[in-house]
Amino acid sequence: MAKKDFFSSRNPILKEKVFQQGHDTTLNYEDSVPMTISGAVNKTMILFGVLLATSVISYYMATSFLMWTGAIGGLIMVFVAVFKPHTSAVSAPVYAAFEGLFIGSITYFYGQAFDGIVFQAVMLTFGALFIMLLIYKFEIIKVTEKLKTGVIMATGTVFIIYLMGWIFSLFGANLPYLHEGGWMGIGFSVVVIGIAAMNLLLDFDLFEKGVESGAPQYMEWFCGMSLMITLVWLYIEFLRLLSYLQD
Repeated sequence: MAKKDFFSSRNPILKEKVFQQGHDTTLNYEDSVPMTISGAVNKTMILFGVLLATSVISYYMATSFLMWTGAIGGLIMVFVAVFKPHTSAVSAPVYAAFEGLFIGSITYFYGQAFDGIVFQAVMLTFGALFIMLLIYKFEIIKVTEKLKTGVIMATGTVFIIYLMGWIFSLFGANLPYLHEGGWMGIGFSVVVIGIAAMNLLLDFDLFEKGVESGAPQYMEWFCGMSLMITLVWLYIEFLRLLSYLQD
């Protein structure tokens, strides 16, 4: 399936740059209104509302053009937020709108190719969110500096592998097992899902640390955007895994 290769090449490591930049911008803002957990949650819900709206439009008008427009536009907005976090109140909603175009189109393509896969992927994504939230809340896994380093390294490794796969595809070749079914492809996909799920812990920690450090209010959008990036990545990986299992 041609769309699968592009779907698998999304850039998960960009989210970690958002984390790092977010922490760097949470200092020396005595005169600004500080972010709150409730505010960050509300901003996150707004972002997902925007994503859902454009996803529905894109789903019923699915084209490769919309898919590529959403993917490239979303990537540009991530870079804008990374290097200019104070623009997050604008860049985050625009990112959500572009990402909705991408998600809607790719969801349509997968849904046409595999019966029932979309509903399963959505349920698994929200199930992972709920489970990881409980793990974070009850400190079953504590977000330590060592854990952060491990997750960052693992995420970076996945990004490099996907980048290599994309470069190979430009020359009409594929990395062995990366975009194939079978036990190797399934196993790799499961590992990537695990890494993406661990990134949720870093997202939750970013929310909490932002409030503790008195981050400015625009960081509410920033945090919501980082959570959205993780959940979109998880959804993509679940779609890919389920497609392998149906094959």
